[in-house]
Amino acid sequence: MPALYQILFLTALSSLFVTCSDPRPQYDTLEDYPVYPYADLGVTYSTERATFKLWSPAAQEARVHLYEDDATTSDPYATYDMDILDGAWTAAVEENLDGVYYTLQIKRDGRWLAEATDIYAKSAGTNGMRGQIVNLLATDPEGWEADRRPPFSAPTDAVIYELHVRDVSVDPNSGITHKGKFLGLTERGTTTPDGDTTGLDHLVEMGITHVHLLPSFDFMSVDEARLDSAQYNWGYDPQNYNVPEGSYSTDPSRGAVRIREFKEMVMALHEAGIRVVMDVVYNHTGRTDNSNFQLLVPDYFYRFNEDGTFSNASGCGNEIASERPMVRKYIRESVEYWVDEYHVDGFRFDLMGIHDIATMNDISETIHGIDPSILIYGEGWTAGDSPLPDSLQALKKNTPRLQGIAAFSDDVRDALKGSVFHHEEKGFASGAPDMAESVRFGIVGATRHPQIAYDSVNYSHAPWAREPAQCVNYVSCHDNHTLWDRLAISNPRDGIATRQRMHRLALATVLTSQGIPFLHAGTEMFRTKDGDENSYQSSDAVNAIKWEDKGRHAKTVAYVRDLIALRKEHPAFRMRGTDTIARHLVFDDQEDGQLIAYRLQDAPGEDWSEIIVALNAHPRTQTYELPEGTWLQVVDGERVQPAGLSDRPLEGTVSLSPISANVFYRIPSE
Repeated sequence: MPALYQILFLTALSSLFVTCSDPRPQYDTLEDYPVYPYADLGVTYSTERATFKLWSPAAQEARVHLYEDDATTSDPYATYDMDILDGAWTAAVEENLDGVYYTLQIKRDGRWLAEATDIYAKSAGTNGMRGQIVNLLATDPEGWEADRRPPFSAPTDAVIYELHVRDVSVDPNSGITHKGKFLGLTERGTTTPDGDTTGLDHLVEMGITHVHLLPSFDFMSVDEARLDSAQYNWGYDPQNYNVPEGSYSTDPSRGAVRIREFKEMVMALHEAGIRVVMDVVYNHTGRTDNSNFQLLVPDYFYRFNEDGTFSNASGCGNEIASERPMVRKYIRESVEYWVDEYHVDGFRFDLMGIHDIATMNDISETIHGIDPSILIYGEGWTAGDSPLPDSLQALKKNTPRLQGIAAFSDDVRDALKGSVFHHEEKGFASGAPDMAESVRFGIVGATRHPQIAYDSVNYSHAPWAREPAQCVNYVSCHDNHTLWDRLAISNPRDGIATRQRMHRLALATVLTSQGIPFLHAGTEMFRTKDGDENSYQSSDAVNAIKWEDKGRHAKTVAYVRDLIALRKEHPAFRMRGTDTIARHLVFDDQEDGQLIAYRLQDAPGEDWSEIIVALNAHPRTQTYELPEGTWLQVVDGERVQPAGLSDRPLEGTVSLSPISANVFYRIPSE
């Protein structure tokens, strides 16, 4: 055979051999990847065997490495090649692997990529660099099978309290033993040196219904191998979505410990009558090129710009492509796992606007199918432009297309204290004369109401909540300045007592408005971060709740506590339907931009036939004409007393204290 023909023959034979020895289908685009229909990716464990499954259509080969410890410098004691079975790379080990650490690895384009932690890992070792196989049943604390969610009827009944796990306990005066740990939220009977309750007992005392925990899944930024050194982070740099954060456990190297202690925290909160909301960050990953997603399923989990670079709507270097079927499936199954395994009662989606509407509705349908009372809410915006069209994003303006999902109202937030982007700007509570309509929009929970002039609302020129349960009202959170620090910046010439009145007015507005109220932990004691606007990695000295402030500001702590109790006692402040609000909440016609007054008349289930709320943002006393009848005042700028601040019934003209929230109710006629 001539040499040329020999070459052609061998080339064809080689091609045929490659085709026969590599039967995997080739895909032209990421959208062509098949959907794996089963819910068994990751590790399926029993005492007799462990089965590893990895979905990665891009892989030419895959393998699993087993380790005796979590030291990233050690070598595997065993490696198993994975085979394709029903669309997933699979390997089974016929022995009890409880406590064994593992990584996964794929070959792509003829080369092995770096080892990575299984994206479905349910446990991990120190710093989350290796997954760990655990017997989840053995992580259940005593009594876990009897753990139940506290009773809860409707989203508008919620009072959410946003808290960082470390912040609540790390202060030297907290009286809490397990400082900075999940277990810190299990301790009862803790007090300051002066005897003021702290920690979990304080949450109970305040009467909140939900504690919202800043990211408590495994994140990157805190080195779990050196917890004796000063470190802090909010945790918005996700690493392992289905694993609790190790730095909040008493032993990060043992995955079962962090799992058990997270469960103990949830159970303690439930026993105290408080539900648990997790802050989840599925919109981006802490790493990009070398993330677990990118190393195991290259490119599939991310969105890209037209030039092939990672798109960055998160402002953190990448954004997750939630619209892809297996990404949607991943997020849905992850959230479902936290509900089933950890009894979590709600989720706050960071930068929810990055996610597509269909994914968010899919999550809602699944989770509310488990328990309709689980809360789902999020930030209805992005931190940058996304390749996903606005019409498909779970943005605030698209909230009417979301099912059983609420969004934060930046409208009322900035209307009360001024724009977060312009620090010197004032809001209604701090003296602005042109924010009243935006506050009124917040009072009706961003719903449709015949008395709202939508063209005068600061950000939204139409109602974006179909029902009040879709609106989360707030004035401050972990982001940006605390309310107290912001008032110091925008109102530097006002004295401390005046700024305290502004602070109370803002919180009272949130707690008497329709929708879902949301409080930043410590705001009831004028929490300060010494002016730090973005304390995501600042010290404990900046971020910790200073528990001695509770005694210093006991009057305001009691004021917020009693406002929460008033809201919970009176359904008029938490009506469930848009039409109900439109019928039973009537604004007084006011030309005054610093005075808002409205009546709550014959609200469903309400014992008080008529309630008046008058919000006076003037720095001077104002007069207000009560409707015909006799009234009792139950709230002023400093006190809440449901039986009446005075025994003397009021009629006609009353005085409203400077910068104060005021609530009156009509005394029934004999």
